Amino acid sequence: MQLRNSPSRYGVVSIVLHWGVALAVFGLFGLGLWMVGLDYYSPWRKAGPDLHKSIGLVLLAVMTLRVVWRFITPPPPAPANHGAFTRLAAKLGHLALYLGLFAVMIAGYLISTADGVGIPVFGLFEVPALISDLPDQADLAGEIHLYLAWALVIFAVLHALAALKHHFIDRDATLTRMLGRKA
Repeated sequence: MQLRNSPSRYGVVSIVLHWGVALAVFGLFGLGLWMVGLDYYSPWRKAGPDLHKSIGLVLLAVMTLRVVWRFITPPPPAPANHGAFTRLAAKLGHLALYLGLFAVMIAGYLISTADGVGIPVFGLFEVPALISDLPDQADLAGEIHLYLAWALVIFAVLHALAALKHHFIDRDATLTRMLGRKA
């Protein structure tokens, strides 16, 4: 399998980035739902949020790499059977997913740095608190983070359903290309 994207399929780098981000998003969502229910005496009360923040910051770096990679090796063009509306919907949908991902991660960063303290990443290094003096920063960013996370996961499920529709109903190469197979 090739590293770079070709006109007929995605390369291994794009595939790994795509599925890795999907796994991280759903994992972080599940971890986030679980950790907000932890009580004061839970041994995971500190470890859960620390893990969530560390994975979130690694995901931010991976998404930055993913955007750069998209410019280095653009995705294959839409299959020939996609009409103008489908092509536009796909472009807008991908843009919404990318913007949603960055927005939810920035909101998470703003929650975590509201008190002016940096965020340790797996105990290896610390991401500094660059913005920490906004009024009600933690509360406002927390609300935004919650709603954006729900919107992102719902939209990602719709994205997956659209890929399955293309595969099973339209019988086109939309999904198979993201699995590394030729169109």
